[in-house]
Amino acid sequence: MYIGQTLFAQVMDFLPWKTFHRLVVRYHGDYRVRSLWCAEQFRIMAFAQLTYRESLRDIEACLQAQAAKRYHMGIRSPVSRSTLAGANESRDWRLYAAFAHVLITQARHLYAEDRFGLDLSNTVYALDSTTIDLCLSMFPWAPFRSTKAAVKVHTLLDLRGAIPSFLHISDGKLHDVHVLDLLVPEAGAFYVMDRAYLDFARLYALHQAGGFFVTRAKANLDARRVYSAPTDRRTGIVCDQTIALNGHYSRQHYPTPLRRIRFKDVDTGHTLVFLTNQTVLPALTICALYKSRWQVELFFKWIKQHLRIKRFYGHSENAVKTQIWIAVTIYVLVAIIKKRLNLDASLYTLLQILSVTLFEKMPLQQAFQGTDSTSTDDEDRNQLNLFDP
Repeated sequence: MYIGQTLFAQVMDFLPWKTFHRLVVRYHGDYRVRSLWCAEQFRIMAFAQLTYRESLRDIEACLQAQAAKRYHMGIRSPVSRSTLAGANESRDWRLYAAFAHVLITQARHLYAEDRFGLDLSNTVYALDSTTIDLCLSMFPWAPFRSTKAAVKVHTLLDLRGAIPSFLHISDGKLHDVHVLDLLVPEAGAFYVMDRAYLDFARLYALHQAGGFFVTRAKANLDARRVYSAPTDRRTGIVCDQTIALNGHYSRQHYPTPLRRIRFKDVDTGHTLVFLTNQTVLPALTICALYKSRWQVELFFKWIKQHLRIKRFYGHSENAVKTQIWIAVTIYVLVAIIKKRLNLDASLYTLLQILSVTLFEKMPLQQAFQGTDSTSTDDEDRNQLNLFDP
């Protein structure tokens, strides 16, 4: 409720602070800390994300310029860039990862009834990763190539609401397929992924756990046709087959039949071959499921453009992971605010408004009055607005 609070303070009020303080105790975040408690560190980093600050010096200068309003933002002491840098280097990043997962659970509950283009009651996940290039001399803990460093952000995106239900940050060398070992499969859920995740042993483990997968076949797939279902080629479905793997190791790793669907896009003329263990849904639905995987690409593009995860305030592994997890927390927090306040504006529009009004004292909902999610701007709105109605 608005009682003369700044917009920033009202946004922070949507966070479950009791849970945050319990996590601080669990991870000893404030142990022997004399200044800049974890809650203040989080608020400062959240402010940096919402206003897209360029550096620690930028954060320090901006908050010093608004010293009279800083206290009302929940930041009680002056912000020193050296103190903030030290906190990012030393406070356990797992604290912020755990807090992000608390918000993710809330957001997924709020968006559970949303539609994503397909009439399915099952949960549908898109799995993919994005690479953030770094300088090897400054980030030696994240090797990628001989002269380059990088971190990979592996994400399992719940397509209802475009909420990241799982996120793993690794160095650039970790192959995407190994992330399947970290997932806890959900029975009845669909996992949509590209060919980088085509590993029959891991896919069979997913199958045995009761999950469904949709992926693309590689060109050198060695398999024989067992049965062909009738198809209507006018829809683009060239064939819908049940197949068995021929390769010695692949047959051992995945001993049961698979479904192979060959689809030809009538507009582009491209032919795509899909593999799935789902045998009941129509072939066109399987193709549409794979097409929906593009939402995870939009998610990566969106957070890279509108949150601070391409340039970092610190060089250590802990500082980088802290910054990424707090960025994810802010993304999910704004999605929660959008849903709870029943706002029609896109997530992009909400962030733009917040970035220039955080120090203002007015009711939060009043700040978003008159927003139009269909208005034009310099961004490609069809590509980036994940939360458009």
